[in-house]
Amino acid sequence: MLTTQRLVLRAAISNDLNDLFAVFSNAQAMRYWSTPPHPNPDVTKGNLDRMIANSKSALTYFVIEYRGRVIGCAGMHSHNEVGFILHPDYWRKGIIREAMTRIIPYLFDTTGVSQLTADADPRNIASVKCLKYLGFVVTGTAKDTYCIEGKWSDSIYLARQRP
Repeated sequence: MLTTQRLVLRAAISNDLNDLFAVFSNAQAMRYWSTPPHPNPDVTKGNLDRMIANSKSALTYFVIEYRGRVIGCAGMHSHNEVGFILHPDYWRKGIIREAMTRIIPYLFDTTGVSQLTADADPRNIASVKCLKYLGFVVTGTAKDTYCIEGKWSDSIYLARQRP
């Protein structure tokens, strides 16, 4: 578990299902995600079960708890790729920046990765700006990388080297 001034960053538990479903079923939160919004809690439960199982070997992907409620997730979700998602009610409050500022040094301290990478939809200006603030630099772009519900999106790739 990691903490910041306002946040608890911890492993997911089964009791997080309703809060996580509120995030992953929200069309606005999922607008730039690599899957469509979750149509029911069973889809979210599948993700939650994987998060719980993966955290038993090494905690690299965290739920974000704010004032006793899970409002999103952040961290390294595969090999060296980081990502984050936050319920729109909490956007523009510096929460992802605060969480990732704590998570990034932890990841470099506890994993052997030489760099962290990110894949963002270039239309997601706030996330790209946040990643750049966190020290990520653009390494490339690609067209038509995800097709979600019949709509293609592009990718911007970013990386941050181990200090």
